[in-house]
Amino acid sequence: MSYSVVWFKRDLRVHDHAPLIDAAQRGPLLCLYVVEPSLWSQPDCALQHYLFLRESLRDLYRQLRQCGAELQIAVGELTEVLARLHAASPFERLLSHEETGNGHTFARDRAVAGWCVQHRVTWQEWAQHGVVRRLPTRDVWHARWQAHMHAPCLPAPAPGSLQGRALPWSPQPWPDPQALGLAEHDPPRRQRGGRTLALQVLQAFLQERSQRYRGGISSPLGAATACSRLSPYLALGCLSMREVVQTTEQRMRQLEACEAPGASWQRQGLAAFVSRLHWHCHFIQKLESEPAMEYRNLHRGYDGLREDEWDDAHFEALVAGRTGWPMVDACVAMLRETGWLNFRMRAMLVSVAAYPLWLHWRPVGLWLARQFLDYEPGIHWSQLQMQAGTTGINTTRVYNPIKQARDHDPQGHFVRRWLPSMRRVPDAWLWQPWLMPADLQARCGVRVGEEIPVPPVDLENATRIAKARVHALRARPEVRAAKAGIVEKHGSRLQRDTGRRPRRSSSAATGVEARQQSLDF
Repeated sequence: MSYSVVWFKRDLRVHDHAPLIDAAQRGPLLCLYVVEPSLWSQPDCALQHYLFLRESLRDLYRQLRQCGAELQIAVGELTEVLARLHAASPFERLLSHEETGNGHTFARDRAVAGWCVQHRVTWQEWAQHGVVRRLPTRDVWHARWQAHMHAPCLPAPAPGSLQGRALPWSPQPWPDPQALGLAEHDPPRRQRGGRTLALQVLQAFLQERSQRYRGGISSPLGAATACSRLSPYLALGCLSMREVVQTTEQRMRQLEACEAPGASWQRQGLAAFVSRLHWHCHFIQKLESEPAMEYRNLHRGYDGLREDEWDDAHFEALVAGRTGWPMVDACVAMLRETGWLNFRMRAMLVSVAAYPLWLHWRPVGLWLARQFLDYEPGIHWSQLQMQAGTTGINTTRVYNPIKQARDHDPQGHFVRRWLPSMRRVPDAWLWQPWLMPADLQARCGVRVGEEIPVPPVDLENATRIAKARVHALRARPEVRAAKAGIVEKHGSRLQRDTGRRPRRSSSAATGVEARQQSLDF
């Protein structure tokens, strides 16, 4: 009997899952997830991603069983698994969501497409998020996003309604993480995976935590609870973007009719949250439209700006959390412990790496991809290049880590929480502890150069030189001339996503992205 294979990738749910619903309407189906060793050997993959995935798949297994099917786990390269399955039990249709992942998944999907053509298997894909494959022009993107987000969510299959099939071979054990080369540590306080937890986090945010969203997402002190914390669940598709948008807008309507104190403020926070969900897809669309931006400068006029001046000592200080700038080192410590950091502090890390430390964004980006539990390639590489100043269409963004500490951690609570040595540093020296006099160090029991690192460069001087180099390059006629084409292909057409009419001028599109301040979810 003919059957369909539903290939789960980063869409680990049964709710609002078009491939699953389509297959169920056609008859028998096999629900497949493939653990691909080559994917997990990529330099942007980490142990925490693998463990979060396993937790999410266990939850998906329970969801599918309630619907009458079982999730089938196979281990191997995708085309090899499909070939083995097709040889033992031929199928006619492969159904999945589209994926805008890293370069490896892009090449993998092209290989799958070729295999399907060769074996006369129909591969049908559905849109995921609000990203448009083969987008003809950015002028139509917002309308497409709106149409996708406000189409009805598809309900989960009814209990017992699926005609599930099993793989024609014995179940394979989960590969050991070390066998996949995943030896880095698992942050002990990271979020756990699965749709069940994702729904709990969503409801807690909509009902209560969103009251602190406006004004609370910039500071690392409050952002951990003020932000939605939905990003890792969106990255693996435990929730669909559409259901998050629609559930949030429903909550906004409830608050609009509510006279309780703070309802208006909370509604405004949720409106800002929906706007950032729009930006989520806007940035992923850039990688979809230009996959090479994962590896090379979006504006090729910036090639060679930093690549040939790599400094191992600077990078090692950053990775070890030993730059000497307390806010930077505290953020690295938090990442190690939790796998999460709010957007402003992420931007500060990239800015410090790109300007005073003068590090190329690609190696820094690979390191951060492994640190972020919610790593989403489209957002990640777009933001790395924007913060590093190599897009050619954004204003220079330079975050001074001393100013950021004063603005967002004025009492030093965050820094002292994550850097035990800073607990012995007096308030007067909190921002520049390496300047403490020797006699004060002795009285406090800290030593500059040991417990307190000395910054590898003079922050003000190194930043000034770096900005001058970037601005000098940006001023070249050939670099300025190439900007218009990048804006036309990638620039936003909206004024802060307010639904206003698109603007076509280069300056308008550039200004929109220059004012975009946050991608916190």
